[in-house]
Amino acid sequence: AFQLNVEVFDELLQLGAHNQRNGGVVNGSMLGDLSEALKLATKDAHELAENSEFMRNFLKGQVTRDQFKLLLDSLYFIYNALEEETERNKDHPAFAPVHFPSELNRKEALEQDLEYFHGPEWKSRIECPKAAGNYVSRLHHVGRDEPELLVAHAYIRYLGDLSGGQMLKRVAQKALQLPSTDEGVAFFTFDRVTSATKFKQLYRSRMNTLEADGETLQRILDEANRAFQLNVEVFDELQRLSSGSERNGTVHGNDIRKRAAVVQGRSMTTGTTRDLQSREPLTDGSGLRFALLLGLVAVMLGIGWYLL
Repeated sequence: AFQLNVEVFDELLQLGAHNQRNGGVVNGSMLGDLSEALKLATKDAHELAENSEFMRNFLKGQVTRDQFKLLLDSLYFIYNALEEETERNKDHPAFAPVHFPSELNRKEALEQDLEYFHGPEWKSRIECPKAAGNYVSRLHHVGRDEPELLVAHAYIRYLGDLSGGQMLKRVAQKALQLPSTDEGVAFFTFDRVTSATKFKQLYRSRMNTLEADGETLQRILDEANRAFQLNVEVFDELQRLSSGSERNGTVHGNDIRKRAAVVQGRSMTTGTTRDLQSREPLTDGSGLRFALLLGLVAVMLGIGWYLL
């Protein structure tokens, strides 16, 4: 671990000197600091994601076991796609400098968490929600057709996990009463990163060595905002999927069906009552008089027709 920190520190110094010598010029264009540009360009989108109802409740510790499982399910499909594309583009000059599979990859950790919560047959028990599926489709498109934008998705996901993800880990452990041995929260545990702060500095410095022209930089910034929007859509869908959850537990399918039956029964009862009420005017005084009047008119018409 000590040697890794020394290597990281040395590389940071070299990258810093490299960036100073180049004066922030990338491919002849004065683009400045890519990592800082991403941070500024995604500030509003970042706040929108943090303030989604699902995340606000999560940070308050208002998360059930079933809600957390839904989150892990979505993350598994997202990271499976992301890491398939980072592996595909590991030698691409627009991504290779920020490819850290042993330090950052999350798929294996998610598999451990899913087995913890769902059991050994977890693969047959999870489904990819629609919003996560849209995210997956976008990641595959970028990886195959626009690999120069892949850094935006890696930046949003991995650096977010190294930052705010650590707070979510503590909240989940407390709210769900998980063991202190990190079971169930392996996703948030980066065993190969000894210092999150130093590693994020290294990652940002590597980002700043990527070659891009002004147009490509703008596309990267736009893609980062799109990545945040995809995350917001995932959170919003998770909130909808768990809307039947109660504070101390989740309403399961049988409970939902029972409640639907009760509501349906009430509707049927209400309908019957209304039908009876709609027929009551025929038996009260005014209704009876109206019926007798109609009968008298019919008789008079019949007599008149007969006389004609």
